[in-house]
Amino acid sequence: MNDKKKLLIEKRNSELFLRPRFSIDLDENSDVVLNRFIEVLKSNKNNFRGTIVNEHIFISIPKKEEHFWSPQLHLEILDRGENVSELKGLFGPKPQVWTLFMFVHFIIGISFLGFCVFLYTRLSLNESLFFPIIMIIFLPIIWVLLYFLGKIGKDTGKPQMKKLHDFMIENI
Repeated sequence: MNDKKKLLIEKRNSELFLRPRFSIDLDENSDVVLNRFIEVLKSNKNNFRGTIVNEHIFISIPKKEEHFWSPQLHLEILDRGENVSELKGLFGPKPQVWTLFMFVHFIIGISFLGFCVFLYTRLSLNESLFFPIIMIIFLPIIWVLLYFLGKIGKDTGKPQMKKLHDFMIENI
């Protein structure tokens, strides 16, 4: 890695940090960096799969090593001047996994609100409160379990994230 390149880790907003981000200032034109990634990904020298759309590069783990929790590296190359650019990166699950993860959270949240209304209705009508109370207790437990499931997935994908990171550093 060139001494002029410096890796800046973005600060965490909270401890619920599931998708690590970083940025690297480069002393090269963005087109040069982008072309370097195009050449490397087209060559058969590496095992990584990549897609390039405009200034966005998506790098994935090889199919034979891929599992449900495998991360994907999304790089964006921003032009900051004639010979200066910035490489922004985001490690995260594949978009399908992330969408499913967020959809399940949305369904649990809406269900929780629905059962709160259901509890209020049952309370107003002086009917049995057993089922709505059980669901109001059960749904947050499911939500917390999903958080820990995401942490487990992140931990199982860490070695692959390291491989993706090393690949990126070698080819900047």
